[in-house]
Order: sequence, then C-alpha cells, then structure tokens
Amino acid sequence: MITLTSSPLAESDQLFLDKIIAGQSGHPGSLLGILEKAQDHEPRKFLSREVLEYISAKTETPQARIYSVVTFYALFNLEPQGKNTICICRGTACHTRGSRDLLESLMFKLGFHNPDEEPADKISLNTSDGKYTIRTVACFGQCALAPVVEVNHEVYGHMNEQTLQRELEHLGRETAKK
Repeated sequence: MITLTSSPLAESDQLFLDKIIAGQSGHPGSLLGILEKAQDHEPRKFLSREVLEYISAKTETPQARIYSVVTFYALFNLEPQGKNTICICRGTACHTRGSRDLLESLMFKLGFHNPDEEPADKISLNTSDGKYTIRTVACFGQCALAPVVEVNHEVYGHMNEQTLQRELEHLGRETAKK
C-alpha cells in the first residue's frame, strides 16, 4: 500500500476521498465513479492536480491512466467551472441545424463579444463572475434532437435561441436565489 507523505489536500477532503474510494473498491468502472464523486464534491466542479494525485496514490492507479480517463470523458473538468454549465453540441447534425448560431448568441449574451476569436470546435469559457461556463462538445449522440444543448447536465433537444434565452433567464433567477 502506498503511503502519502505530504498532501496539500485538507484532511476533510482526504477523508471524503478515502470514503468514496473504499465504497467503490472492487466495482466495475470504479475509477469513473470515484472521479465523478470527487468532481461533484468540489464546489467549482473540477478535478485538481492534487485530487488526481491523491486518487492515483490511494487506488494504486498510474497517473497517466487517470489523466487519460479524465481527458477522454467530456464530463470531467481540469479547470474550475462556473456555477452553471451550458454545453452546446458541435456535431454535424447539430451544426447543420444551427448550433453555431446558438453558441455565438450565448457567448454574446454572456459577455464574450468576439466569438470569432475562439475556435468553435472546442470551447470552455468561464464568465468573469463565475456564474457560467460555456462549453462545446463533439457530439452528445442525440442527433435526432439536433440542435442539442445541455444545461447543468440536463439535455434539451430542438433548441432554438428563444428557448436558450428562457433557460438562461431561469438560471439567472436560480443563481440569484442562492
């Protein structure tokens, strides 16, 4: 068993990670479950280097394997996220049905006034107030519902600018309550 000599993680975070690692031990796909719970535990919904190193040491999983899992799955974040995440599909079906226009409209509404400066195929931007993260994904696998947008892990099909604006207003009201 590997013993960590020094960890910049708070003791409460170490105890939380130890608990989820013990709870997932021996289950198929346990690494995914551990990473997902660790990310959900972080208020800014990301996996820090320290957390990944701790998980690597405690599960005796090479850091390269953990990093390959985290970078393969779009649900994992290596950078702090906004309180609300809006993901826009950039797959072919969604693109042909207007996802680029949705992306540009959303970016403008959230204060990113030069959408042409960002490559549209891979975006992850946070608003300066930390309320929103805009992301693009290659495909949600929901092509029949194109264009598809995911808002805080809830998938919406046949999205248009009016519906997206309504969702943005709803998020604004919910965020203001908290």
